[in-house]
Amino acid sequence: MTRINERIRAPRIRVVYGEGQQLGVMTTREALDKAKSVGLDLVEIASKADPPVCKIVDYGKWKYEQSKLKKTSKSKGATKMKEVKFRVRTEEHDYNIKCSRAEKFLEEGHKVRIQLQFRGRENAHREIGFEVMQRVKGDLKGMAHVDMEPKLAGRAIGMVLSPLPKEKQVRHFQMEHGELIEEDDFEDDEDNVENNDASSEEEE
Repeated sequence: MTRINERIRAPRIRVVYGEGQQLGVMTTREALDKAKSVGLDLVEIASKADPPVCKIVDYGKWKYEQSKLKKTSKSKGATKMKEVKFRVRTEEHDYNIKCSRAEKFLEEGHKVRIQLQFRGRENAHREIGFEVMQRVKGDLKGMAHVDMEPKLAGRAIGMVLSPLPKEKQVRHFQMEHGELIEEDDFEDDEDNVENNDASSEEEE
């Protein structure tokens, strides 16, 4: 709980005013008098420091700004890396469904990893895989920009997309009502986007 004014217990504190102006170390009573003289509050912002740090501010405004910062931090932390898997010979109907799901993830503000896995003899025709990835890249350009260009890693090609700003997003695909989606084709990376560099497991 944030302590303000007379609730501050430390006898001596370090005082900050305005946009970081250092007023130095003084008694809490002196700091309270300074705050009251300018019609503001004394707010303890670092209770574990030695001595504790307090700031002369408008408490109501300061509390509102802290609340906004907290919400922004939570919103960023909730962003996940989603994954959509394609195959070299993905049928047209399935291709459209997968792209639609990728658009949905992007629309929700998530990054999307596009993964194309080679199976058996397909590994000898990697150029076809890159053609599929370039097609996906082009079809999703209305919703995303490319963070990582299609790149071969082992028996798979990976590409990472980030959502465009909301006002610039234009969907190209629409999910058909009642369409079933294969769970293996869509995955969530439980880490935040900062920790998404780990490679996806290869399909058996």
